[in-house]
Amino acid sequence: MRIIYPALTLFLALLAFGCKNSSPESSSEAAAESPSGQWADPSIELPDGFQAIVVADDIGRGRHIAVRENGDIYVQLSAEKNGKGIAALRDENGDGHADRIEYFGNHTGTGMAIYNGFLYCSSDREVYRYPLPEDGQLVPDESQRVLIAGGFPEQTSHEAKSITFDGEGHLYVNVGAPSNACTEPDRERGAKGQDPCPQLEWHGGIWRFDASRTAQTQKQDGLRYATGLRNCVALEWNPIAGSLYAMQHGRDQLGYLYPDLYTDKDNAELPAEEFLQIDEGDDFGWPYCYFDQRKGQKIQAPEYGGDGQKQGRCADIKKPIVAFPGHMAPNDLVFYTATSFPEKYHNGAFIAFHGSWNRAPLPQKGYFVAFVPMKDGQASGDWEIFADNIAGLETVAQPSDALHRPTGLAIGPDGSLYIADSVKGKIWKIAYSG
Repeated sequence: MRIIYPALTLFLALLAFGCKNSSPESSSEAAAESPSGQWADPSIELPDGFQAIVVADDIGRGRHIAVRENGDIYVQLSAEKNGKGIAALRDENGDGHADRIEYFGNHTGTGMAIYNGFLYCSSDREVYRYPLPEDGQLVPDESQRVLIAGGFPEQTSHEAKSITFDGEGHLYVNVGAPSNACTEPDRERGAKGQDPCPQLEWHGGIWRFDASRTAQTQKQDGLRYATGLRNCVALEWNPIAGSLYAMQHGRDQLGYLYPDLYTDKDNAELPAEEFLQIDEGDDFGWPYCYFDQRKGQKIQAPEYGGDGQKQGRCADIKKPIVAFPGHMAPNDLVFYTATSFPEKYHNGAFIAFHGSWNRAPLPQKGYFVAFVPMKDGQASGDWEIFADNIAGLETVAQPSDALHRPTGLAIGPDGSLYIADSVKGKIWKIAYSG
């Protein structure tokens, strides 16, 4: 006969309960430390020691992204979702996946950044600011939104207003050029380039504003910081180098417009997508010049008398710090100033390549996140693909085939890298566990 003592039974029950609840497998903290749970995405190809966690699957067509110090995520959308243009996400149990998603804002666009306690975002013609919400709220008070900069020209191409900030209270805004190479008409065989190009007066460059002033306009308050830039959707201030950087979308259709000068392979590879270090007053040569990464030279554009070989008026134009193959559409850039990734990534640059559309009959390229090691503001080694298979296809024949396209990047408070997708709005958190 077995005798059960009530006191002993209670002690053993409490001991078992305590052991169960102290187990790392049962805690949300452990889920955050070991991101191999239900939200892991093994389809994303990453270097050893890294893992992709699905933060959200379908928040809407994401553009740029910002992550607050408390981990809240804000994504500017290019198309409304639930009647709004900005998504706000919060992970409430620490497993890396957003448990709470809300929407606000009455405009779509591209730019998204957090600066000095404010959330900045952009439509295609304005830059707005919200006070960051307090008291545990996720969504800002929409009645407190103010216009920071506006009056940008209306355009039907390259209209994205990407934004960034330096450490001295300045806002920088990309104003893309509304054409391929400033010809009239645009993208037509035999059309000559306008010289000088009238679009450069208010397009094709970076404008600087006071980040704290409201109701500024491009014409009255903006400083043209740099020019000769066709379109720089990826725009970022590097606090380590103390300088502005951008990725320029190179011009299109060299082979289509000038088949006697460029082969299909030339058309697919040229011109380079340029990673640029930008100083005030720089002129990077668009539309008169493009960069040929195979020659390592700025080449005079055929619309302005070029033949695919000569430099002409472009010989002294500032070169990129890295030149990528053409038409991969770099849409965001972020410098890794955190320390949770291995040392090789410290202070380097991550670049989201949205993917090409005009490399046919050759396969399309891009649809990945690249990494560039950097030191003293310059590339210190060869670039490499960091996150691949984002498109979900081995070969992309046309952009509409891609299941996902990376277009926004941000660094979280724990040093993880966030990637936003423009197709349905999938968000990944790339964490390092070693």
